[in-house]
Amino acid sequence: MPSKTSRGHDKRPLSDKKALPPETQRIIDEHGLKYVLTQFVDIHGVAKTKSVPVSSLADAIRSGAGFAGFAISGMGMEPHGPDLLAFGDLSTLLPLPWQPGYGRVVGICRVNGKPHPYDTRYVLQRQIERLQERGWHLNTGLEPEFSLFLRNADGSLGTVDKSDSLDKPCYDYKGLSRSREFLERLTESLQQIGYDIFQIDHEDASGQFEINYTYSEAMESADRFVLFRMAASEIANSMGMICSFMPKPNPQRAGNGMHFHLSIADKKGNNLFHDDKDKGNMGLSKLAYHFTAGLLKHAPALCAFAAPTVNSYKRLVVGRSLSGATWAPVFITYGANNRSAMIRIPYGRLEYRLPDSGCNPYLVSAAIIAAGLDGIDHELDPGLPCNENLYKMGVEKIVSRGIEILPQSLNEAIHALEYDALFRRDLGNEIINEFIKEKRMEWVEYNRYVTDWEVKRYAEFF
Repeated sequence: MPSKTSRGHDKRPLSDKKALPPETQRIIDEHGLKYVLTQFVDIHGVAKTKSVPVSSLADAIRSGAGFAGFAISGMGMEPHGPDLLAFGDLSTLLPLPWQPGYGRVVGICRVNGKPHPYDTRYVLQRQIERLQERGWHLNTGLEPEFSLFLRNADGSLGTVDKSDSLDKPCYDYKGLSRSREFLERLTESLQQIGYDIFQIDHEDASGQFEINYTYSEAMESADRFVLFRMAASEIANSMGMICSFMPKPNPQRAGNGMHFHLSIADKKGNNLFHDDKDKGNMGLSKLAYHFTAGLLKHAPALCAFAAPTVNSYKRLVVGRSLSGATWAPVFITYGANNRSAMIRIPYGRLEYRLPDSGCNPYLVSAAIIAAGLDGIDHELDPGLPCNENLYKMGVEKIVSRGIEILPQSLNEAIHALEYDALFRRDLGNEIINEFIKEKRMEWVEYNRYVTDWEVKRYAEFF
């Protein structure tokens, strides 16, 4: 991988170092940091890092941490290409309580001195700038769900708590209590670095949990979710567990969603989505209705970002789970506090229920902004809300009302993305082409795989 000899992009001498800012040095000293991880994500949203000793941090911030971009999924680079340089933003420096002596800064990637169009954090930054031009910012509140497993002797996954097997385990006291050591360690670690965690609960599948923390600006929310996954995975590993963000680990149980709560605020922090005069009694402004319409219009293509894996579509299906409940949307509509719709309106904000915990939060957030602004700019109408239980209405009745069904496979979603010109225009041809290429490869690989179900069904069938 790139070494110090690869700093040919920066012609300044290494002796031209500047001291670290006082606030950065204070964090280093206060938390005894010895190393800082320069972190970004690949196209899938998986964290990638390089460890930098604090003695070299000033130089790494100035010159960038070097990576061989071809070794990272979705960076659009070849083995003979230039280095990918991640320039850490010191304002994002945080200590890692679960990894003493280490901190993390989030970087923006550059190639040949220019922002890299395949860097999904940069893609989001460009969409945030579109909001800033209007004096707005997008607040997002993310609700990550995850599953805890143990690795069995045969390599299969088993639940951490064997007694966590109720038909309806949601909010179960015993299930929550018996995994409390992990939940406490994760919660307290995140609280130490500024997460305002206000609720923890057992979800609808065995060994499934959700930790809720206060919303923030879209970029900060995406950064926080990546760090959340890093923390949860490492703390679980240290306890001999696996913390999985797989969208649908158990075909009979509810999957791991990650609902996005959305609102646009002005420079004073006023919620521009809120309006008590809303005749629909959902507390929404005209701006919010237009934004909602944009999300509905582009829902099939958005699905590719929000549900980005083959496994995601085992979650987005019509039908009940073993517990009798399901929380995943299937139908492209919205409703007042309707958890069977793609967009729920809690009052004065939107809850976008499509994303799962396996998504890249930067790409999803960027796509949400692009779709929402399209709705605002063209004053789109979302139509009438649906406040009925869509799971019980029947597909024919739903379709007769003009309500469409979300893509039911990754292949369908990728087709929708390919033919939705909005995202190429606003997010960039580079990232869209690369995303489609990666996901088509995933789809092909999946279709070549022979499952146990197929062997059991067809080996002696004919």
